[in-house]
Amino acid sequence: MILLDIHNEVAYLKRYYKTENPFDIIRAKKILLLSEELGLIRGYYNLVLRQKQIHLNCNLEGTQRIFTATHELGHAIMHPKANTPFLLANTYQSVDRLEIEANKFAVEFLITDETLYEYFKYQEYTIEQVARVLGYKKELIELRLK
Repeated sequence: MILLDIHNEVAYLKRYYKTENPFDIIRAKKILLLSEELGLIRGYYNLVLRQKQIHLNCNLEGTQRIFTATHELGHAIMHPKANTPFLLANTYQSVDRLEIEANKFAVEFLITDETLYEYFKYQEYTIEQVARVLGYKKELIELRLK
């Protein structure tokens, strides 16, 4: 999926479901949301018997939990049949493109154009400062700006 498509898909979802909350969309799309102990893994998406599932590490809080849920929602929407844990463990295929797309989906969803405009136009923050204020890695802010 190209970046413009991701931007349009995010805008459509927010309009259609009338929410900016990724958890509301997960519920509305009847995606099973599971919170469990995953060790160092923050989360993953899979499809089991036509049931979409998002697994979140129960130890995540705040921005990290919201970002991970939104990232996995991106997989559910853009890569509905991809099972990244299976691909990594059994096929040795690169899942980099899928992960970049899911990250792009998450930052498009969570960081609005208005927010970026406010920080970069009116207040002239650096990328590092915006990353700290919003609670995301610098690389995610750079990805959102592309």
